[in-house]
Amino acid sequence: MTRKMKPESLMMSYGYKPELSEGAVKCPIFQTSTFVFKSAEEGKAFFEVAYGHRSANEGEELGLIYSRINNPDLEILENRLTLWDEAEDCAVFESGMSAITTVLLEFLKPGDLLLISSPLYGGSDHFIKGILPKFGICAAEFRAGQSKEEIIKIVEATGCADKLALIYIETPANPTNDIIDIQGSKEVAEYFSSDNKTVYLAVDNTYMGPLWQHPLKHGADLVLYSATKYIGGHSDVIAGACLGTKELIKRVKGLRTFLGNMASPNTGWLLLRSLETLKARMDIQSFNADKVAQFLNEHKLVEKVYFLGNITEKDGDRFHIKNKQCLSNGGMISFDVKGGEKEAFKFLNSLKLIKLAVSLGSTESLAEHPATMTHVDVEPELRKELSITEKMIRLSVGVENYEDIIYDISQALEAIQ
Repeated sequence: MTRKMKPESLMMSYGYKPELSEGAVKCPIFQTSTFVFKSAEEGKAFFEVAYGHRSANEGEELGLIYSRINNPDLEILENRLTLWDEAEDCAVFESGMSAITTVLLEFLKPGDLLLISSPLYGGSDHFIKGILPKFGICAAEFRAGQSKEEIIKIVEATGCADKLALIYIETPANPTNDIIDIQGSKEVAEYFSSDNKTVYLAVDNTYMGPLWQHPLKHGADLVLYSATKYIGGHSDVIAGACLGTKELIKRVKGLRTFLGNMASPNTGWLLLRSLETLKARMDIQSFNADKVAQFLNEHKLVEKVYFLGNITEKDGDRFHIKNKQCLSNGGMISFDVKGGEKEAFKFLNSLKLIKLAVSLGSTESLAEHPATMTHVDVEPELRKELSITEKMIRLSVGVENYEDIIYDISQALEAIQ
């Protein structure tokens, strides 16, 4: 009986054939724009499949044509990324936002309604509320904790319920760690679907990475990542990814080809390198985050801590949803210092080990001020409603020794006094 290997074991070699690359133990960077065909007939066959003029025959693979369409580094990367989420297919992009915007443009058309959870990452929020309306696409939003019935009423109140085409959620939410029920969102999508129309569910899983949550197993049709974050994990590459069924990813890749926002061979190679240590890094980050949150929970200058590990049975549905979806408490913590912007800035300016920077999921710990940085473009009233206030700090916990991280946080908090 053949053993089914764990993804972390397969990250070193899955999808790569050394004999095709002079025996190199690691996949080389295929830094080329175009590929030579063995014959005109082969070129014709490759294009027929690539442009969907016919389906691939049994055992036939899409041949290499042009790096805007496919490239060995990207194909191997996409194959490996499917293992964590047990997805049928994957498409990688040159940024997380390019993955998100390509999905939104592919599955929405003028006149459609988009349903979103709130809060979302600031870039997503801006594109949905500032760019999509120019294409005649409107959005309705709901909050964590609202019931299926309440969400259905929100959609119906728009007067465009029959136009709902896509539900887009981010869970846990950036930066509040709010939990959205993936299965419940899928039920809403099915409620508004019909024989003539399928309402799809897309989930931004960046906060949990490929290890700590698997949205496809809870009903999501598409899962999205800023691969810059945990997948890349070294603050040296910008990338995105989208995973789902072969049918849906074929559509995503089709639009990607013509938007031209695929990842470069170098980006693909860097991510292949990063995948080899993904589990090791994320295990340390999760362990460290638990320790840091415990410290923050007990500090006299910290008013509130937003962390998955703080959700308990007394939180009711949130607790059950977290246990159903999340395999870890994650590596992201937000917290409110006592005071306001002045005190928050004093804390950030006093950090020595932790870097004052946006982004997350990298080896180094990072801290930022959501209200004036990543979420500055979110409407002020909405920010206030969502508790994204001047006193909030967002912390991405890295792989440093947790005692050193805590020491740095402690001395920065002392500086506030």
